[in-house]
Amino acid sequence: MTLFSTAYFPCISYIARFLSESDPLIEVCDTYHKQTYRNRCKVMTANGVESLSVPVVKVNGNHTMTKDVIISYKEHWQQIHRRCLESAYKASPYFDHYYDYLKPILETRFERLIDLNDAALKTVLKLLKANKDLVHTEDYAHEAEHDLREAFSPKNELEAIALPEYYQVFSAKFPFAPDLSILDLLFNEGPNSSSYLSPTYPDTLS
Repeated sequence: MTLFSTAYFPCISYIARFLSESDPLIEVCDTYHKQTYRNRCKVMTANGVESLSVPVVKVNGNHTMTKDVIISYKEHWQQIHRRCLESAYKASPYFDHYYDYLKPILETRFERLIDLNDAALKTVLKLLKANKDLVHTEDYAHEAEHDLREAFSPKNELEAIALPEYYQVFSAKFPFAPDLSILDLLFNEGPNSSSYLSPTYPDTLS
């Protein structure tokens, strides 16, 4: 069993590892942590790498479990995310191929964060033609063969894993930015994304 946190349009290393596991399990009974990929992703824009975050409400304060975190719509974050993606990737080779599949996720008012994240991940897996079921924990998992719940974080630079470079829209303006949201890979590499992710992911995060 390999444990993952839930994630909003996960980073490339998350998806690569998720696809390599025969029994991935998404932890939803942990105490929710702020400033993680649970409610944000990184994308490349004309201004460089930017973070898109989903505003959330912890209904039980600091004791709120991830599965109980709800999304706040006081801010027009969906519109902000749509406009950012359209502006950042409209010139990418595969934007027109994939955006129509992704846009409905950013137009639906999901109540819980995990429902939004599941919809995003299911769509990503569909676009990658990956046959994977999304399974949640029913209770907090105190141990696992591979515990990757905190392995993928916007606070940590990618160190142990060397992801190969691929074309990015603003490559003439900025150096290659590794391990952005899987959306960056999909919009830029399209069907080649599966080949990029296909090598067995090195077991360096165990």
